[in-house]
Amino acid sequence: MSETIRLARIEDAERVREVIHEAYALIRELNLHWPAAHADVALVRDNIAENDCYVLEIDGLIAATITLSRKEEARHLTDLPFLKWFAVHPDFQGKGIGGRLLAYVENEVVLGRLGAPAVTLATAEKHPWLMPMYERRGYERFIAFDPGNGDGTMHLLRKILDPAKFSEVHTISGNRRESR
Repeated sequence: MSETIRLARIEDAERVREVIHEAYALIRELNLHWPAAHADVALVRDNIAENDCYVLEIDGLIAATITLSRKEEARHLTDLPFLKWFAVHPDFQGKGIGGRLLAYVENEVVLGRLGAPAVTLATAEKHPWLMPMYERRGYERFIAFDPGNGDGTMHLLRKILDPAKFSEVHTISGNRRESR
């Protein structure tokens, strides 16, 4: 069994959409308004073109994906890199594949290439297992907010990747705050 992590290409959009669609079934059942949960192939193509969308392939088949945003989704809350659209196809869940992909992007991309000492992602409080999963992986609740779209309380989570470089300087609503 060979594993490869690489940037997605436009021609991967249909399989990436399938992975996300299958993995996000519970998100749709919870009636969360996450764009990825309802994405069509065109939106997935846009995500691949406009961001850094990583995939993990097993024997040439895309099994998982995660996106490092190049957009401004979280810039009003923090200046740290923001991850989104993390999904593992149900056929590959429970095998550590998602953890390996997430660790690769955290360490090789965010810390290694970007030099950022921490990374963020967001999840809904009402999702039954995402918050505990991320907390087990070292993420901590950073900011709680209600987007006003019916999703309820969302949490921006942060993982410090390099404590020595991290000074807890970030932007919250346009104000710089230093607390360490």
